[in-house]
Amino acid sequence: MYFQQFLNRQHGCASYLIASRQSLDAAIVDPGIEIEEYEAVLQERGFRLRYVIDTHIHADHVSGARRLAANHEAELCLHQAANTAYTFLPLHDGEELGLGQIRLRVCHTPGHRPELISLQVLDLERCAESPLVLTADSLLVGDIGRPDFGGGDAAAQYESIMRLLGMPDWVEVFPGHYEGPCGNDMWGRASTTIGFERRYNPLAQLERDSFVTTLSRHVPARPLNMTAIEATNRGLAEMPWAMLTTAPTVPEITIDELAARLPDVYLLDVREPAEYARGHIPGAINLPQAELASRLDEVPHDQPIFVVCRSGERSRRSSQFLMQVGISTPVNVAGGTSAWAKAGQPLERLERTE
Repeated sequence: MYFQQFLNRQHGCASYLIASRQSLDAAIVDPGIEIEEYEAVLQERGFRLRYVIDTHIHADHVSGARRLAANHEAELCLHQAANTAYTFLPLHDGEELGLGQIRLRVCHTPGHRPELISLQVLDLERCAESPLVLTADSLLVGDIGRPDFGGGDAAAQYESIMRLLGMPDWVEVFPGHYEGPCGNDMWGRASTTIGFERRYNPLAQLERDSFVTTLSRHVPARPLNMTAIEATNRGLAEMPWAMLTTAPTVPEITIDELAARLPDVYLLDVREPAEYARGHIPGAINLPQAELASRLDEVPHDQPIFVVCRSGERSRRSSQFLMQVGISTPVNVAGGTSAWAKAGQPLERLERTE
């Protein structure tokens, strides 16, 4: 068996190439939009790409699956529950895809999204059991995939995690993310084992009700440009440019400097609406980072834009995206609204409506 993990350092996600060294049949799982690295390995090794598999409809990065499958006339595969505008080979729980002596066994693990699958990898010449499993965005290293993306469900996530943790301790786990917005507290490692997660993953220690409550209560912000990226991956839009692929240096302004210039600046608050309602800098306009690309026409192109969030990280990435698409005047507010409030500056709040 040939097995290679590809890590995207900017988005914290992982993709995989699995092949038979005997038959030279190969599959690629969760490819990113930049497919050149997969193409290089396929050519170097002489592999024939048979299957391109997306474990689910991604919402934080644009998939390269359709392009890669088209290049090689390979089967494009997703779980049967995936809702897309294009055709694909529907996969079912327990189904196996063959790559010579290698088998990829589909394990439906909904929760993060309804269509999400994990893949057990078997080498029939070595052993009858699966030595490794690709868990996508269900079981992560020290964490669990968040269930608030596109129809996710915390209760279903619990059942899926228990199913995965029922595998033997020695099974290696290769997740779809090792950092980024998919979870709350990933450990930053790119692999783990079932035994380690069963023993040390804090969420795996919880009973069902506590698990559901914890995942439902602690919901981080939606990823940058989520609405445009998800629509692109469904085939409902063509916005691959919505994914942040550059990391330019963003100019910053301090809280004191911002206060001296208000109200004569355009201040863009990229937090979630509920965060904005609880308290925002007076005059700030709310446009969540998840909707930035799909609402880009609302952002002025003829004046400096000051971008703010809670602490300065989301606003920095949003500013980088604005620079990437040609809006070259964004300025990040260092420290965000937290620093603003700590400095004793006033916050506006929206009245709660029942």
